[in-house]
Amino acid sequence: MVSRTMSMGAYDEAEHERRERMTSQVEPGTDDDRKTYRGSVEYDSGDSTDALLEQFKRMKSDD
Repeated sequence: MVSRTMSMGAYDEAEHERRERMTSQVEPGTDDDRKTYRGSVEYDSGDSTDALLEQFKRMKSDD
């Protein structure tokens, strides 16, 4: 009796070819068109750099 096992990450040529066929058959849909964004964006920078560094130092000292 011959037993074959494949390790994780072993190359499977048949699987590779099957996936290649599947991806080559994908056609872009109409939903793939880029939309124009109109609006505004707000950015909250949060804490200052000094406050973040202090928090980092406290976290490191807790280790």
